[in-house]
Amino acid sequence: MRVRQRAVTWSLGLTTVLAVAGTLSAGIGPVSIPPATVVKILLNAVSLPAGIEVAPLSVAGTLQVPVPTLQWQSAVAYPVDSTAETIIMRVRLPRIMLAATVGFALAAAGTVMQGFFRNPMADPSIIGVSSGAAVGAVAAIVAPAAIPFGLGLRGAAFLGAVITAFVVYLIATDGGRTPVATLLLAGVAIQAFLGAVIAALQLYSGEGLRAVVHWLMGHLGNAGWDDVTITLLIVPVLFGMLLAYARDLNVLLLGEEAAAGLGVEVERTKRLLLAVSAVLTAAAVAVSGVIGFVGLIVPHMLRLVVGPDHRVLLPAAALGGASFLVITDTIARAGATEIPVGIVTAALGAPFFLYLLRSREVHTL
Repeated sequence: MRVRQRAVTWSLGLTTVLAVAGTLSAGIGPVSIPPATVVKILLNAVSLPAGIEVAPLSVAGTLQVPVPTLQWQSAVAYPVDSTAETIIMRVRLPRIMLAATVGFALAAAGTVMQGFFRNPMADPSIIGVSSGAAVGAVAAIVAPAAIPFGLGLRGAAFLGAVITAFVVYLIATDGGRTPVATLLLAGVAIQAFLGAVIAALQLYSGEGLRAVVHWLMGHLGNAGWDDVTITLLIVPVLFGMLLAYARDLNVLLLGEEAAAGLGVEVERTKRLLLAVSAVLTAAAVAVSGVIGFVGLIVPHMLRLVVGPDHRVLLPAAALGGASFLVITDTIARAGATEIPVGIVTAALGAPFFLYLLRSREVHTL
């Protein structure tokens, strides 16, 4: 089977898994809603263009300018309980969509980082992006007045992540070249330093300590449509950029000298992959907190199944990450007391990853 056919087949299959997981998740919670009702509510939310209405718009107080406006109409109108519809559309659906988008982004970035470093143990936080986001978020909680431009918690987390990635890159780059080993070591050192900064901020957080710990554990409890909209505007564009370089990432697995001999602009490709992966991770962490194991275990699992070709692996891992986080977040909120999803991903991911290590060899890149 050709590469494109394999990529499409795996993508369609994993999209189906994601759709089923999302539908079932929407019905689970303190108020149980049957899957059939969930499907009807989702279908009712689908709108189609119904025509164009021309309405006058006042310009300069007196001039009336006709402005066409596209009118939308629901495709179907199934009778459903209004309470169930409110729960799905205002509470559960935005959380499910945010979980899917964050999982998609983390798994895609993790796949690229594992290929970039030629190490199946790499994950999106390996260059300190998550630690940088954590510093920004904790600073916004502990000392919000110190955050410039009124960025707020999510903006501070995003800015901290991007700045950290840039600093690591500057430290590791010498003479226009960025050795992978130096980049890795710089990331580890910066993570250690930022860990100390986070600990110091926690020490002086006072009444904000609970919020700090909650954010550091990773959570999606405050998900809203604004978060979903922002991430959906960013993540698909960045993923498309990574997918366009999937072939070059395959060639980089052969080594930098071999890649250069095959026509890949090695340093330019490394810079782009690093920058896009860092921003992709920053966008995810900014809205969800630090959620571990999604970018580590999901790419590794899918690599064992679909193989190392990033033209197939990248979309498969991203969709697998989306389903994984939707499922784990459903588990996190299904009990009597909701727990941070980062606890669930670690509790499920770590034992399973150890099982993989014991039962078969780690896939070499």
